Amino acid sequence: MEDPIPLRERHVDTKAASTSHTQVQDNQGLGRVGKKQILKRRFGFLSILGFSCTILASWEGILSTGGPAGTVYSFLVVWLGTFSTFLTLSELVSMAPTSGGQYHWVSMMSPASCQKYLSFLTGWLIVIGWLGAFTSTCYLSASQIQGLVVLNHSTYVPTAWQTVLLFWAILAFAVFVNAVASTWLPKFEGFVLILHIVGFFAIIIPLLYLGSHNDASEVFGTFRNDGGFQSEGLAFMVGMTGAMFSFTGADAAVHMSEEIHNAERVVPQSILTSVVINGLLGFGMVLSTLFTMTDVDTALATPTGYPYMQVFCSATSSVGGCTVMSAIVPILVTATAVGSLASSSRMVWSFARDRGLPGWRLLSRVNAQAVPQWSILVVTVAAVLLALIILGSAAVLNDVVSLCVSALYTSYLISATLLIWKRCTGGIRDPAVAAVDSVLVNTAGAPLAWGPFHIRGVLGILVNAFTIAYLTVGVFFSFWPTVASPTASTMNWAVVGTAGTSLLSTGYYVLWGGKEYTGPVVEIDRD
Repeated sequence: MEDPIPLRERHVDTKAASTSHTQVQDNQGLGRVGKKQILKRRFGFLSILGFSCTILASWEGILSTGGPAGTVYSFLVVWLGTFSTFLTLSELVSMAPTSGGQYHWVSMMSPASCQKYLSFLTGWLIVIGWLGAFTSTCYLSASQIQGLVVLNHSTYVPTAWQTVLLFWAILAFAVFVNAVASTWLPKFEGFVLILHIVGFFAIIIPLLYLGSHNDASEVFGTFRNDGGFQSEGLAFMVGMTGAMFSFTGADAAVHMSEEIHNAERVVPQSILTSVVINGLLGFGMVLSTLFTMTDVDTALATPTGYPYMQVFCSATSSVGGCTVMSAIVPILVTATAVGSLASSSRMVWSFARDRGLPGWRLLSRVNAQAVPQWSILVVTVAAVLLALIILGSAAVLNDVVSLCVSALYTSYLISATLLIWKRCTGGIRDPAVAAVDSVLVNTAGAPLAWGPFHIRGVLGILVNAFTIAYLTVGVFFSFWPTVASPTASTMNWAVVGTAGTSLLSTGYYVLWGGKEYTGPVVEIDRD
């Protein structure tokens, strides 16, 4: 007997039913932490993996940090510390996959006496940290483009106002993808993932094949102390900030959680996979650059401002080949700016939704495509204004980089410290047990329950403890200048930005914010 329902139609119906079931599960999962589904879930595993990989952009970032190509050992230490941090954040996002990320986790784990304030402060640190990340990414791409011009036209002298205009052009592209072509963002991130990997091999193959090579003893046994610090050990610790910046952005996918299918499982998978991929690519780029940088002083003195361009030129003996290889980096950094705007705008939207920002009623709105256009606008305007600092400060990049590291690392540190405290005191239970006690879990005043991703036993405690130690060191040295005797222009002013943000947000909290902000708002009925 002939089947009355064609096979193709049955396949479509099955797929639609599966999609509908997934949507119901996503909505129920978000509802368990007190939130309603507002944004649209457009990201799957591969697209959010591309998002995470390009936000981290470790091999591009390690080239952009300057210095004598970094060091093998600092990269390995930072890679290990970052992986430990990712494991800790994965446990937390699996428990509460919301766009708020760290400030939501701090709220759900803090003692009642300081729950509101700690969450509020963490939220502001994330906002300023991601604004710094977005700004520094646009600045990096703009200055690298100017470096390419210098590479091809030796008489060209870069000016600050030209940097600002390039900065704004890159920012405009990021706004276009996020606000105008927003439905294409997942596809864009998937494409950039391919470019991220292909671009790595497009650089590393000609670099190793054509370039002269240093001895292994020179690569692994030579240390430099160009900052004039008292010891090479201290110089090593200060120099780690550059490697830390190349791995900054661990929480990028976290703030996109409410736009990811099956976020409590997919987000941990994507961010852990991204740190492995980026670590391998970044380590390969570090080794390749160190082995082919045969003249360190010439590379550091390059008029382009970026030693990697001189290394490429020395290896290829061709301006054209060097230009093609070097151009891959600002292209990918520009793509990173697109993801940085997406993540920072979602963070602003989420914090506004929970009444943590002035003008929260406007900033928490979304358009017909479920895109937080007002939050995108605020982040954009803030970045446009920050770009003007370039006109008066040649050291803006180092300060913004350090601010980004210090603010975001501090938010990770607060979250990790509270997590280890809760798990050591037995405050986090099996999800099935918690579900019996309350409809809500993992929000302020509700039971805490582990998510699908959970490192059990003593190993989980050790991972959290190592994360805290690494983040403490990272925050401490992110405030240090790059030279032992800094001037006003070479001083690291990140401590001013981080402390200033903390003081201003505290004042705002005392005067007004504390009356509006009570922690992440529970948007569903508790009964």
